[in-house]
Amino acid sequence: MATIKHKIVPHLWFDKEAKEAADFYCSIFPDSRITSITTLPNTPSGDCDVVSFTLSGQPFMAISAGPLFKFNESISFMVYCETQAELDYYWEKLSAVPEAEQCGWLKDKYGLSWQIVPTIMDRMMADQDPERLARVTQAFLKMKKFDLAALQRAYDGR
Repeated sequence: MATIKHKIVPHLWFDKEAKEAADFYCSIFPDSRITSITTLPNTPSGDCDVVSFTLSGQPFMAISAGPLFKFNESISFMVYCETQAELDYYWEKLSAVPEAEQCGWLKDKYGLSWQIVPTIMDRMMADQDPERLARVTQAFLKMKKFDLAALQRAYDGR
């Protein structure tokens, strides 16, 4: 009997691209790999590929089960970044729908939404100084991809 290591594992529904998407995501994130691929024959959607993979150590599953469901912005994955270079890297690799970019959010070529977020944002957004919070909020509302230096200037009141 298999041991469950993570209580919560995101499961993504694709039309036909589960293997392709898992390969794509694994090529972007460190400590990532496909762990298994199983084909389920003769389902209501035909043969379905079920792909297990990890991204930066976080397990995921994906299924190619037909065009019944599409991703939307109500679900996104946050990617925390320490530096502007790291933020730029993930933005460049993942963003495929420029009109969907806003406030650190982007949409990839499969329609999945991601938030590419500087780690320092957690501290900034938890600050109890309403003026700092307002400055940071006004700064990021104007951004597509986050600019760490501009956010820090807004936070500092410069």
